[in-house]
Amino acid sequence: MAKAKPQSTAKKAPPSKATRAFSPAQARRESRAAKRARAGVIYDRLHAQYPDSHCALDHTSALELLVATVLSAQCTDKRVNMVTPALFARYPEAAAYAAAPLGELEEMVKTTGFFRNKAKSLQGLGSALAEKHGGEVPRTMDELRVLPGVGRKTANVVLGNAFDINEGVVVDTHVGRLSRRLGLTFEDDPEKVEIDLMALLPQARWTLWSHLLIDHGRAVCIARKPLCAACVLSEVCPSSEV
Repeated sequence: MAKAKPQSTAKKAPPSKATRAFSPAQARRESRAAKRARAGVIYDRLHAQYPDSHCALDHTSALELLVATVLSAQCTDKRVNMVTPALFARYPEAAAYAAAPLGELEEMVKTTGFFRNKAKSLQGLGSALAEKHGGEVPRTMDELRVLPGVGRKTANVVLGNAFDINEGVVVDTHVGRLSRRLGLTFEDDPEKVEIDLMALLPQARWTLWSHLLIDHGRAVCIARKPLCAACVLSEVCPSSEV
């Protein structure tokens, strides 16, 4: 009777995944020139995918956009757009926010979260605009950033969308997440992410760059489980699972 062959004790290698078109290792080794070229491809594909991409906060003036952006902190744009029609109708000018009773402002913005701080910011914002800028929203980063409740991200939103001034790239949670997944940056700090993104595309594209990434983050590259099989960027994304 033939002896049974001894079974091998070597561990079998796990099934290999399909070879990535663009791997994480490649993203880490990528030259600046190559990254710029890939960013251009990403921009073009997203622009084709979202030809009507624009700011999701409803507004008809720079003041309305500034107020809406302040309210959008830790809140969805959809929720902000539900609150702002009544707010804009009641306070059509900067001086109106300055004169508004704090409790009244709090009640009107309550559903956007952190409403006490936001109400104080709107009141202070109105006062600063009325006293120092003739009620108008300033058009420079330095002037905007010293206003109550306004940081660099908010200033970039206003400059880019109200005045068509491409001062920087808006880095919200979607933009930060997609930028890292795409291997365009390996930073976590929003201002460092912004610096990396600004270096990859011409300045004229910076405002729309943010909108395209935000739209894709909401529709396809979602936080919990990105829909890689439906993604137009799979071939140029080091995080793709297809």
